[in-house]
Amino acid sequence: MTRRGAALEVAVLGLLHDAPMHGYELRKQVNALLGWGRILSYGTLYPALKALGKDGYIVADEAVLPEARGRRAKIVYKLTAEGKEHFAQALEDSGPSTWDDETFGVRFAFFARTDAASRVRILEGRRSRLEERLDNVRKAGQRKRDRVDSYTLELQRHGLESVEREVKWLTELIDRERSGGYPDEDGTTSTDITPTKK
Repeated sequence: MTRRGAALEVAVLGLLHDAPMHGYELRKQVNALLGWGRILSYGTLYPALKALGKDGYIVADEAVLPEARGRRAKIVYKLTAEGKEHFAQALEDSGPSTWDDETFGVRFAFFARTDAASRVRILEGRRSRLEERLDNVRKAGQRKRDRVDSYTLELQRHGLESVEREVKWLTELIDRERSGGYPDEDGTTSTDITPTKK
């Protein structure tokens, strides 16, 4: 499975964990989760739903929703017990794939259901990856500065500033997590965090 496919799977399972949804509503919620820059098509969503159903993580039921009276029944997708377990296992992962551009935002959206130690590992991993990227871009920019026009330099500056802002934001989140963090889904705060090495 690709990283984008894994992120979509986590997004769908996480959203269905909250409530059953029909395809249109699920697509709208996944698009909101992925952010304005990435629009999910039905041609991507429905094969993913079919695969999740084949794996036994979701079931599809035809149901007449209150707003659809008089119209054809819509298919409503629900999470199974196996799907809940698979989603919980996915949230335990805090390895390098969770730090990537494709998956970080989706994982962050479900941080309230992720244990504190995993949250810190993901945040530190993401920060470390961005710091490496910053270092590489700065070195490359110094070598090529004389060979690029002012618009290219402006675009590079914009990219650097965006990454620098995210690194600052991640550092603030890590500090907050270490000092007690936000309340977990059950209302308690998790403070049992062991720092990880970069």
